[in-house]
Amino acid sequence: MNTSEIELPSRRTRRRHAPEFRDRVVQACRQPGVSIAAVALANGLNANMVRKWVIEAETRAGKTPDSKAEMPAASSDGPASCVPLHFLPLAMPAPASATPAPADEIRIELQRGATAIKVSWPAAAAADCAAWLRELLR
Repeated sequence: MNTSEIELPSRRTRRRHAPEFRDRVVQACRQPGVSIAAVALANGLNANMVRKWVIEAETRAGKTPDSKAEMPAASSDGPASCVPLHFLPLAMPAPASATPAPADEIRIELQRGATAIKVSWPAAAAADCAAWLRELLR
């Protein structure tokens, strides 16, 4: 067999992305509750590359990439402001129909799709409750 007749697949070429496209992807990653992996998948990109773009954008803005919680939220009137997000405690009124759980009881309410689970567990067996919950959510 003559190996010179075998055609090898051509090498992959590195894709180039326009700066405007990169900026749109980075802004999408900065939205609250959006994961970088989800944005990358939606745009057919590698999540590690998108994370690199986010870090580069933060560096250009003169900001250290500490955490996603400190990323500014995008606004509709132009570029995002560079004000870090802070926790703001709010007093929430208790629902009228909810009855408070006794102090010696752990009450858990879970919902996945149409299935709802309500569990009351004795506080004395909190370790058993945690183990059960870990197994359930696995």
